[in-house]
Amino acid sequence: MVTALIMAGGEGTRFWPLSRSNRPKQFLKLTDDQKTMLQETVERIKELVPPDKVFIATNESYKEAIKKQLPEVPEENIIIEPYKRDTAACIGLASLYIEKKFPGSTMVVLPADHLIKNKERFINILQKAVMTAAVGPNLVTIGIEPTHPETGYGYIHFGELLHTIDEDRVYQVKEFTEKPDLDTAREFLEEGTYLWNSGMFVWRVETIQDKIEKHMPELSKAMERIRQALGTDLEDKVVREEFKELEGISIDYGIMEKASDIYVIPGDFGWDDLGSWPALERVKKVDKDGNVVLGKHYGIDTKNSIIHSEDKVVTTIGLKDIVIVNTRDAILICDKKRAQEVKEIREILHRNGMEECL
Repeated sequence: MVTALIMAGGEGTRFWPLSRSNRPKQFLKLTDDQKTMLQETVERIKELVPPDKVFIATNESYKEAIKKQLPEVPEENIIIEPYKRDTAACIGLASLYIEKKFPGSTMVVLPADHLIKNKERFINILQKAVMTAAVGPNLVTIGIEPTHPETGYGYIHFGELLHTIDEDRVYQVKEFTEKPDLDTAREFLEEGTYLWNSGMFVWRVETIQDKIEKHMPELSKAMERIRQALGTDLEDKVVREEFKELEGISIDYGIMEKASDIYVIPGDFGWDDLGSWPALERVKKVDKDGNVVLGKHYGIDTKNSIIHSEDKVVTTIGLKDIVIVNTRDAILICDKKRAQEVKEIREILHRNGMEECL
């Protein structure tokens, strides 16, 4: 049996000011499918995982939005993280709920806000990852074949070939590298044995719990206390108490960088994490001047820019490689090459008490 955990608790800070704390990226319609990113994620895996076997990990403030957007997912499958403690705690907690409802299942872990262009190919790769996870205590991840020296992604260095399934190769993972500098990213691209880390994982529930017990004993102890409380009147109280004391650690750092039996399958299904505003150039129509325009814009000599306006006409003269985003209460204007720094703008607003804009 295959289940899925979709991680939907992030705030999508690099898409501010369109993405807000009460309406993060996964709840936005950023592609042309007229579905939110979260809805697309559930829709594309239906062939492999029906909605009743899909679990959504999020925080309390997003629960009602998820129920509204995904009425086909049972409410009890929405897992609330009482505190932000990164992906290791998120996955550990979710594994307990999945284990209780579907014991012995294989667990597909997916972010809620990625773009997948070739859905059929994506499911094909996931099925092979499930097969690989089923033959042993294996942790399987999906790597993306890099197209350029990207410094915004982590990398997976792969080594020996484990096996081939219908011409798709499954490699042993040698090491994970966090976001490198540009020179290192160029070296990785030239070497040809590195893949982008997509943040997608497949494993049996008992396998990831065993790895957590071995490599993250404090999290494992907390999980055991939560397990004992599941289904009782103390469940919410115990989950909150245990989560509050946990350290925030990613699954990559806590488990994937330490464990053995880790394998990667290269994915070639048109993946994009839509990490910041310039990513829209890859998914939206680009006009004759290289601009992506959402809303009303009139310009003179404006090229290779991204212009998004909810309620005003935007006019520009003599601009190039600029991001302009207008919402009802905030405007962002930045150099396209520095769009990753939008997260830092949010931190400045927070420090200055501008919570209403976040």
